[in-house]
Amino acid sequence: MKRIYLLASALTLVFASCQKSADEAAEETMALPQEESLAIAEDQCGTMGVLGDKLAENPELATKMAAVEEHTKEAINNGWTKRLAADGKIEIPVVFHVLYNSSDENIPLSQLQEQVDALNEDFNLQNPGRNTIPSEFSAVEANIDIRFVLEDVIRVKTKKRQWRPDDSMKFSSSDGSDVVNPQEFLNIWVVSNMPYRGGNILGYAQFPGGSWSTDGVVLDHRFTGTTQYSTGRTATHEVGHWLNLRHIWGDGGCGATDYVDDTPDSDAPSRGCPGYPTINCGTADMTMNFMDYSDDPCLNMFTEGQKSRMLSVFANGGFRATMAD
Repeated sequence: MKRIYLLASALTLVFASCQKSADEAAEETMALPQEESLAIAEDQCGTMGVLGDKLAENPELATKMAAVEEHTKEAINNGWTKRLAADGKIEIPVVFHVLYNSSDENIPLSQLQEQVDALNEDFNLQNPGRNTIPSEFSAVEANIDIRFVLEDVIRVKTKKRQWRPDDSMKFSSSDGSDVVNPQEFLNIWVVSNMPYRGGNILGYAQFPGGSWSTDGVVLDHRFTGTTQYSTGRTATHEVGHWLNLRHIWGDGGCGATDYVDDTPDSDAPSRGCPGYPTINCGTADMTMNFMDYSDDPCLNMFTEGQKSRMLSVFANGGFRATMAD
């Protein structure tokens, strides 16, 4: 996921707290500059922060996610994921919800198709940068064998100039767009900037186990498909979360887990395009893994362990099993 630093202090976007305020209400009437500098939040992926908020709001979510974890272990230990992989490619239709206020946010069909193409590259060993993967890691590089197909595009002219990552964009009642058949389709909401914790996040996703009414991925329009900021790898990262992958550093210090055995231990996300080897926690970091925070051109692989974890959600009894029927 690409990180763009603040270019000029005079153009800094200053955001108020996430609580309802007069400033928040004014979002519907105050236009943002068309070419503002982009200040990226330290946690440029908002998935874990949003998950924390949801767990605090709904303690039952922890129980549902624990059940997904139990199924994941069972599916891997009993060989269900291997049998599923042998059955052939899983095809996932994608519904885009393009929520726009200004014309530049109403991104064209060609850009959405570029995003789908990037997903297909990354999930099928066709990533253009995979020849740079060090030999230490190439042995565990995996073909996930999932194909994404652009199913539909829903365009909604909205009064919103920005969206907080509170799932409001997923409901027509809050000037967004309602989810479409989430047990069959991957829903992706494309929005304007998303202020969060002192900056903008590039996207966020909902893990398996959450409410079907909010299931899917949200992306900033500037990080969707091919743009001056993006080659589409933000979506690859977020779809990884949607398929139950965690950040490769486990969102903690040395010893924190991403629940995958063949990804090395690390203590923090990578930034930019780190050289190899970058040593943390006594091992070389897999900085090129799609679940890290390296820049788009330097994200190039999933592992076999990550593949097993993702495929488990499609196995019999899995949260997304209807997509594999």
